[in-house]
Amino acid sequence: MDDPVDNKPPSFGQMLHSVMAAAFGVQSGKNRARDFTHGKPSHFVMLGILFTAVFALTLFAIVKLVVHFAGV
Repeated sequence: MDDPVDNKPPSFGQMLHSVMAAAFGVQSGKNRARDFTHGKPSHFVMLGILFTAVFALTLFAIVKLVVHFAGV
């Protein structure tokens, strides 16, 4: 995998993985070190807000679907 001592910033996929791992509390120390040394905080904040909104809307849709099929 990528070495945290690389001088390049994390890719979009790496940032998304970090945001999802952080949301569920399973972020590895290696990835955290990479994010804090080479990542821009604004990118992680924007991805975190976007992830939270998509997660909440997905839960809302699932609940609406279950309630609809339950006939309530």
